[in-house]
Amino acid sequence: MAYNARAPQGAKKNTARKGVKKVGGPSPKHRGYQPEAESAHGGKKPRRSSEQRAAYGRSPERPRGKRPERAEDGRPNWEPRGKDARASVERAPAARKRDAGYGRDRDRFAREDEAPRSGGYRPRRFEDERPQRRFEGDRPRREERPRYESDRPRYERDDRPRRDERPRFERDERPRREFGDRPRRDRDERAPRHHVEDVVLERLEAQAVEATEVQGQSFGDLGLGQNIVRALAELGAESPFPIQAATIPDALAGRDVLGRGRTGSGKTIAFGAPLVERLLQMQAGDQKRRQPGRAPRALILAPTRELALQIDRTVQPIARSVGLFTTQIYGGVPYARQLGALERGVDIVIGTPGRVQDLADSGRLDLTNVQITVLDEADHMCELGFAEPVTAILDHTPDGGQRLLFSATLDKGVAEIVDTYLSDPAVYEVAGEDQASSTIEHRVLLLDQRDKQEVLVELASGPGKKLVFARTRAFAEQLADLLDDAGIRAESIHGDLTQSRRQRALDKFANGRVQALVATDVAARGIHVDDVSLVIQADAPDEYKAYLHRAGRTGRAGKEGTVVTLVPRNRRRRTEDLLQRADIVAEWTPVVPGDDIIRELADR
Repeated sequence: MAYNARAPQGAKKNTARKGVKKVGGPSPKHRGYQPEAESAHGGKKPRRSSEQRAAYGRSPERPRGKRPERAEDGRPNWEPRGKDARASVERAPAARKRDAGYGRDRDRFAREDEAPRSGGYRPRRFEDERPQRRFEGDRPRREERPRYESDRPRYERDDRPRRDERPRFERDERPRREFGDRPRRDRDERAPRHHVEDVVLERLEAQAVEATEVQGQSFGDLGLGQNIVRALAELGAESPFPIQAATIPDALAGRDVLGRGRTGSGKTIAFGAPLVERLLQMQAGDQKRRQPGRAPRALILAPTRELALQIDRTVQPIARSVGLFTTQIYGGVPYARQLGALERGVDIVIGTPGRVQDLADSGRLDLTNVQITVLDEADHMCELGFAEPVTAILDHTPDGGQRLLFSATLDKGVAEIVDTYLSDPAVYEVAGEDQASSTIEHRVLLLDQRDKQEVLVELASGPGKKLVFARTRAFAEQLADLLDDAGIRAESIHGDLTQSRRQRALDKFANGRVQALVATDVAARGIHVDDVSLVIQADAPDEYKAYLHRAGRTGRAGKEGTVVTLVPRNRRRRTEDLLQRADIVAEWTPVVPGDDIIRELADR
C-alpha cells in the first residue's frame, strides 16, 4: 500500500512501534498480565530505602496493615466497597467544606464547652465513640427522691359557689354605647345583594282564542297563498292550530303581534307563514327583488343555534315555494359561508343575537331594509345577557317596521321592548292551556342522592327515545358516559361542544341511532325531536320557566308524554316551590332502585 494511501474503512490502526513486541499488563491487577514479561523489563522495581523515603517527604517507616480507603488528598482509589463505606471514610477536603457549610452560620450549633475547630474542620464523632449514659449507680430511684411540697393553697371545687347562687348579670345595667354624631346606616341604604330570584311575573293581558273557534278553517281561509298552503301540507300541517288561526290574520295585516302558546303548539308556522306571504306581497312588481347582493327584508332571532336551525328547517321550504331565500347566521362556525350567502343576496336572515350583532356592527350585514322582525322565545331574549344585543339589533332596523314576539311564557318581562319598539300590539293566547288540558303527565321520584344514577339508568333502559336534562356540562358528560357503560347508546349536548358536534348528536338522536340524549338547558328551548315519550330531569331546574320548556320537549302536537323529575330528599321543599310557581301538580313517589314504578315509567 502506498505511503499516502488511505486505510480501508473499519480497519484497525496499528499504534505499536515497529520492532517492539507488545506484552501484557505490568501487574496482576491489569488485563493480560504475563509473569514472564517482568524479566523483559528487568524484574520488579526495587523498593525505596528509609533515607530515600525521607528525602521524598514520606515517613521513614513503611506503613503496615490495611491500606487506607482514601489517600491524603481525599481522592478515592476506585476499588469496590460496601454500602456503608461512605459513613466509615473521612470526607475529602472539598466535601468536608461543603458539608460543614460556608460563612458564619457554620458554627451556629457548636457547643460552648467544645474545643475550637482548627482549620474549620472537626472530625466526625460516631455513635459508638460517644460515652453511654448510665442511669444505675448513685442516682436515686424516682420513688426515693424527696417530694417537694408547695405552700400554695389547693383549690377545692366545693368552695366554688353554685350556678344559681352566682350574681346574675342584668343587660339593662350594661352601659349603652353612644355613637355621637356618627350617622346611622339604614338597611335601605345598603348595597343590594346580587341574588337572582325566580319571580313569577304578571301575565300580559291577551285575547283568548278557543280551540272550537278555529274548527273547520284552513290556511287558505286565513289569507295564505296556494303555494304556501301546499308547502305547509308537505310539512304535515293540514289545518291551523288555535295560536296560528289567531295570529296569522293580524300578521298579514301588518300589525305588531304578541303570541303566547305552550311548547309544541305551532308557533313557528304562526310567524313563519305570514312573514313569507307578506314579503311576497311587498316585493310584487319590484324589479330588484332578485338582484345579487340584496339586503335582507326579514329577520328572525332565536336564543340558541339549535332553535335557529330548527326555525330554518320550517321556514325555508315555505320561502322556497315562492322563490325567497333564507340563510342562518349563528356563532360557533366560520364566517366564510355566512358572508358568502349575504354577498349573493338573501331575503330572510335567521340567527342568534351575538353573531347578528357582530356582523351588523362591522357593516357586513345590512339591516336598514328589514321590514319584519321576529323574536322567538321573546321572554328569554329579554333577560340578562340577551337584552343588550337584541335592543342593539332592533336599533339597526328602521322605525315603523313590523315586530312579532312569540313565546310559551310571555309575561311582563318583555314590557320594556314592547313599550319601546311595538305599536299597539295584538296579544293572543290559547284559552284553556293548563295542566288539565295538557297531554303531559308529571311525576316526581323522591330518592336518596346515592341512588340517583342507578334509578336514572333503569329509567333510560326502556324502549323509545329518552331526553335527559342535567344542570351542568360536566354532569351531562358524566351521565352520558354512565349510560354508555350500562349498554345504553347516549350522546351529550352542551355549550362546550362545537356546533358540528352538537348537530351530529341531535341528528343521531332524531334518527334513532342514539337512544338517550343528555343535555343542559341549551336544548330546553325550541328543540323539536319527534316521538320523545319520556323526559328525565336528573337535576331539577332553578327557574319555573326552564321546567316548562324542558317539559315541552315531549307531548308535542297533541301527543302524550311523561316528565319524570329525580329529587333528593333534602331538595323536596325547593322542588315543591318550583312546581307551585310553574302551576304544575305532580305525583310524588318515594322510590329505591328496582321498584316496579321505575320499570313502568321506563316502558312508556
